[in-house]
Amino acid sequence: MSAGEKYWGIPENRGWGQMAGEAQGPCFGLYCGKPVVAVNGTTEIYGDCGVCPRGQRTNITTKICRLCTESPELYDWLYLGFMAMLPLVLHWFFIEWYSGKKSSSALFQHITALFECTAAALVTLLLSDPIGYLHIRSCRVQMLSDWYTMLYNPSPDYVNTLHCTHEAVYPLYTIVFIYYAFCLVLMMLLRPLLIKKIACGLGKSDRFKSIYAALYFFPILTVIQAVGGGLLYYAFPYIVLVLSLITLAVYMSASEIESFKDLLVRKKRLVVLLSHWLIHAYGIISISRMDRLERDLPLLALVPGPTLFYLLTAKFTDPSRIRLEEGSGH
Repeated sequence: MSAGEKYWGIPENRGWGQMAGEAQGPCFGLYCGKPVVAVNGTTEIYGDCGVCPRGQRTNITTKICRLCTESPELYDWLYLGFMAMLPLVLHWFFIEWYSGKKSSSALFQHITALFECTAAALVTLLLSDPIGYLHIRSCRVQMLSDWYTMLYNPSPDYVNTLHCTHEAVYPLYTIVFIYYAFCLVLMMLLRPLLIKKIACGLGKSDRFKSIYAALYFFPILTVIQAVGGGLLYYAFPYIVLVLSLITLAVYMSASEIESFKDLLVRKKRLVVLLSHWLIHAYGIISISRMDRLERDLPLLALVPGPTLFYLLTAKFTDPSRIRLEEGSGH
């Protein structure tokens, strides 16, 4: 008796496999499935149990590989938007960090980084199935294990492992890697030429530091997606909210903003504030998922809340004021 007949209950040399309605052997594992190899009228002919082809996932009940034909939900698009924003935010941070206050090239580099990431996102969507359209077909995420199918390869005889690893969350996992690759390619094609022409306010050793930084954080983002993509899928709304609150508090504290008047002194401060508000609103929308607009839309009124709370309480937490009160107490 062959290994396939022993463990799956079907002969290995079945030609076209099994027909619908035939007695089918067990299909072990959570993500192992039988691909449809042919259709004879209304009868489907199945192959042997194993890994599903790309763009398909196994039906947990019937153990048949089915084509991913659904459209991503709003939450899925928000997740992809979060993963797309990560390199852009890091680009802007390192551009600002290495450009210096007197450099006039920072604005052009910011615009170039935005163009790179936007173009990479458009190209990624156009090359995804269906090709040439700005929408994608996908399989719905049902549980956390869908992101880590490689951990659920069964061992029917406890010796040999049947490898059924496939992208059960197609294409939410691999599309991020494709996007990062296009971001990197576009950056290497456009940014050096731009910096060489307009970064006159920087020294020769500082001109390309923002690019060098990207060569470090892109591999880090790739590893994070590869290892923690599923965890990020469920946690990113809370990550967005927490980071937006922390960075807003740090920025306002470092800029010594203690009143509404301080906000209006420079236009840059208003731009930063509005950016944080947009990110905060993004997090709220991601958590609520906007399932019921009459209930979820009023939550957006909470967006200015942290800023108002900071401005109203800043005078009570001023270190100089606290030291003065401690000195007068003694």
